[in-house]
Amino acid sequence: MSRPSENLTETDPASPQAAREFSPDQRRILLDIARSSIASGIADAPLPAEPPSFANLPQLRARLLEPRGVFATLYLRGQLRGCVGYAMPLYPLFRAVAETARAAAFQDTRFWPVTPDELPDLKISLSVLSPLFPIEADQVEVGRHGLLISLGSRRGLLLPQVPVEHGWDRLTFLEQTCHKAGLPIDAWRSATLEAFTAEVFGDEDVSC
Repeated sequence: MSRPSENLTETDPASPQAAREFSPDQRRILLDIARSSIASGIADAPLPAEPPSFANLPQLRARLLEPRGVFATLYLRGQLRGCVGYAMPLYPLFRAVAETARAAAFQDTRFWPVTPDELPDLKISLSVLSPLFPIEADQVEVGRHGLLISLGSRRGLLLPQVPVEHGWDRLTFLEQTCHKAGLPIDAWRSATLEAFTAEVFGDEDVSC
């Protein structure tokens, strides 16, 4: 099994519509899968082998079985508590959400594993990625595109929200993605550039 790292329609992945796939109820289900995965990890229970059963929602089950790239980000009292993901669509969506949420809670080496006492205050954010597509440097749009930069054996990925959170322009976004890959900051000029969009949502988005 690969360790986390880092469309039902024919929508162009570079279009804004590609970032609005999931209804509030579907978002809530995905977040419930993530939270249940973390809770069961504390109990050392196995991850689910099948998605939740929704006999009256066959289309939702089909979506949960679709391979997708996913990043799970955890926050505790407003501070980052873990972030792990799959850039590539390696597993069905339900499994990718469960695996990345659990890995963010217990395998992000920047943090101690999440404790049972922290679980009630833990906030979860999910980024469901579109398929990767090639892009030129001057086509990159801050706030819309995530980036994957590859050169040789080195790869660096940053989610679409990262440059917005840090106030970066396009050039800085390209340079920082190179830095994430362990490359010189101007390596984007000769590296392979791929982009993706992401639908990002969290507990606050489905609380009402």
